[in-house]
Amino acid sequence: MWGLLAFMVSACAAGFILFRRNTVPRSSRQTAGASRLSVVIPARNEEANLPHLLSSLQAQRYRPYEIIVVDDGSTDRTGPIARSFGATLIGGLPLPEGWTGKNWAVWNGYLRSTGDLIAFLDADVRLAPDALGALIEARAQVGGAVSVVPYHYTEKFYERLALVPNLLGLFAFTSPFERTNPRKGLYGSCILTTRADYERAKGHEGVKSELLDDLTLGARFAEAGVPVANFIGRALVSFRMYPGGIRSEVQGFGKGAVQSTGKLSKPTVLLVALWLVGLICAEAAPFVLHSAWAPAWAAGYLLYTLQIYYFARHTGRFGPWLPAVHLLSTAFFLYIMLYSSYRVLFVGHVSWKGRKIGVKGGAK
Repeated sequence: MWGLLAFMVSACAAGFILFRRNTVPRSSRQTAGASRLSVVIPARNEEANLPHLLSSLQAQRYRPYEIIVVDDGSTDRTGPIARSFGATLIGGLPLPEGWTGKNWAVWNGYLRSTGDLIAFLDADVRLAPDALGALIEARAQVGGAVSVVPYHYTEKFYERLALVPNLLGLFAFTSPFERTNPRKGLYGSCILTTRADYERAKGHEGVKSELLDDLTLGARFAEAGVPVANFIGRALVSFRMYPGGIRSEVQGFGKGAVQSTGKLSKPTVLLVALWLVGLICAEAAPFVLHSAWAPAWAAGYLLYTLQIYYFARHTGRFGPWLPAVHLLSTAFFLYIMLYSSYRVLFVGHVSWKGRKIGVKGGAK
C-alpha cells in the first residue's frame, strides 16, 4: 500500500518539475517609441470570435500600427466584421498546392504588413488592455521570438473537459527541459517577432505544408539563430477555444495530439508520461473504496486534485467542481489520443474547419 502511495506522490511531483509560472512580465516602461507593430489575424468562419479580438485590439494602451485580417475562405460574416472594425481585409486567395490554409493565410498577411514588429494572433484570442505593450517589452528583454499560451476561458460543460489536455499542453511549453531543445516550438495563438527575425527563419513559407506549423516554426527560428521564449498568458492573453461544439473541440485537439509529442525533449515526455500514469492510477480511487488499499488511493486522488486546482488557476477557467472530478477530463484526453492516432495511422489526414489536411507518414 505504501509503495503505491509513494509512486503516486513521486508521479505527482513530476508535475511541479514541469510547470513554471512563466507569466509575461508587466513593465512600467513606456513603449510609445517602440517600432511599428503589425497585427496579422488568419480567420476562417470566425464571426463569433473576431469581434472580441478586434475590440480588445482597439482598447490597447499600445495601439498597433495596422491590423490585417486574412479571410481564409470563410462562408460567414468574417469579412464584413473585419471591415466594420476598420481592419485591413485580405480575401479571395486560392489555396495553392502544398500549403495548409492557416499557413497560407498568415504568409499573405505578412506580405501585406509593413511593421518592424509582427504579432500573429488567432481569431479566438482576447487581450487585456496592456497586453501588447507587455509583450513588446518582454520580447525586448529576452530577444528573438516570443509566444504566449493563452488562459482558456470556458462556458459549457464540454469545453471544461479540456482541463487535462490543457494542463499537458502547458507542461510542454513550461518544462525546463525545453529551454535547450533545438526543436523548441512556439504557441501559434499568439506570436510576436521582428520582421527581420521572421525573414531569417523563412517564416510560414518555410513551414507551408506543416500541420504543426507553430511547433515547426519555433525550430526554424532556432536553426536561424533566433532565440525562442514562451510565456503563460493568464491575466494578459486569453481565448475561448471551441465554442462551436464538442466535435470541433475533438478535431482541434486531435489534429496534432499524437504528432506534437515527437517535438518534445525526452525528459519532458518521460515526466509527462509519469505524471499522467500517476493521475490515472489515482483516479482508480472511487472504484476501490472497499479494498484494503483504499486509504492510499484516496490520498493519491486528493493530492492530484489539490495540484490540479493549483495548476488550473494558471491554465484556464474550468468551473469550481470539474478539477475535483478530473477523471472525466482524463477520459476525454484518452479519447482524443485514440482519435488522433486513428486519424494519423489509418486515415492519413485530419479534418479541421471543413478541410482535410494530410498527415505525413499516415495512410495513403
